[in-house]
Amino acid sequence: MLLRLAAGLDVPLRNRNQLLLAAGYAPRYPEREIGAEELERAYQAVVDVLSAHEPYPALVIDRRWNIVLMNRALGPFLTGVAPGLLGPPANWVRLGLHPHGLAPRIVNLSQVRALLQARIARQLAAAPDPEVQALYDEFFGSLSGVEVAAAPIESEIAIPMIVTHGSHQLKLFSTITTFGTPQDVTLEEISIELYYPADHRTADLLRSSTLHDIQPQPGEGT
Repeated sequence: MLLRLAAGLDVPLRNRNQLLLAAGYAPRYPEREIGAEELERAYQAVVDVLSAHEPYPALVIDRRWNIVLMNRALGPFLTGVAPGLLGPPANWVRLGLHPHGLAPRIVNLSQVRALLQARIARQLAAAPDPEVQALYDEFFGSLSGVEVAAAPIESEIAIPMIVTHGSHQLKLFSTITTFGTPQDVTLEEISIELYYPADHRTADLLRSSTLHDIQPQPGEGT
């Protein structure tokens, strides 16, 4: 009955285990490392997705926004980031919003920050977590409401993240993929973020080999 009620309310697996413990029962859902033998096929599926997405960047994050895996195409975007931000574990929110991370190179930073703030706020409302709350407080605690960009960014499909890289501006939008019917806490809590070019110029640059040879301008990401 407890599990049926939790499933009906879409309670996360981690919290279902906590409910079971509070009721005097053993946890039902295991939590394994992503590289554990029991998760071999799921792990390989994730690796295949990341590899197949190249030359576009992709990464896997856990519930606390730590980077679990990433493909080679993400590497150039991390050029110039302060070494201390690269972990392990590297945190995707901190990498994006920290002044010594990607923040100085994100043209529409206020929009990106607002989107992240709303997303993390929804996450905390659904499943409170002290580490995620600390992350929220670090970057959004002083904000009154969700920030709005000073000027709208034109886009036909989605709000892009606009990143400078050398003399280029790369426009990217993302999709989020999760496991549909996980029975493991770890699998439920990871998300695959796939970034796509939002214009032809970005697509051409990402498909070329020149991106790896471009260095950020002085002051970018430092």
